[in-house]
Amino acid sequence: MSSSSSSSSYVTNYPLISAFIAFAIAQSIKFFTSWYKERRWDFKQLVASGGMPSSHSSTVVALATAVGLQEGFGGAIFATALILASIVMYDASGVRLHAGRQAQVLNQIICELPAEHPLAESRPLRELLGHTPPQVVAGGLLGAITAAVGHLIMLAAGR
Repeated sequence: MSSSSSSSSYVTNYPLISAFIAFAIAQSIKFFTSWYKERRWDFKQLVASGGMPSSHSSTVVALATAVGLQEGFGGAIFATALILASIVMYDASGVRLHAGRQAQVLNQIICELPAEHPLAESRPLRELLGHTPPQVVAGGLLGAITAAVGHLIMLAAGR
């Protein structure tokens, strides 16, 4: 495949586009929610992890849904995308959520250390790493809706 036809296939790759759009929507929701709550623009929210909705979940569910709608839900490609989505969502609400909670505890311990302690000046650990189950579910719903709307647009366009 030539590089020009390869690059044009990225532009028309419905599962890939669905995943990117779902990610962008989820991060945008966090960005505007942050502005609404704090009345200041926090551009870190455009790429930050954690929060409502889970962009990890929206991305992988959009990918799996789009693959299923395009290739069929009985094939190996959909099964692979579904397993990937399940692992990412489990990790987001399990391992990463608990790692963030541990970071909160460690940061509190460091704050209570005497000033002369070698760790007293340590940079705080990132606390917002994972997602609560409702954040994961909301992200998953956003991803499924994004892929379904994309599929309807593709059908209407005759592709």
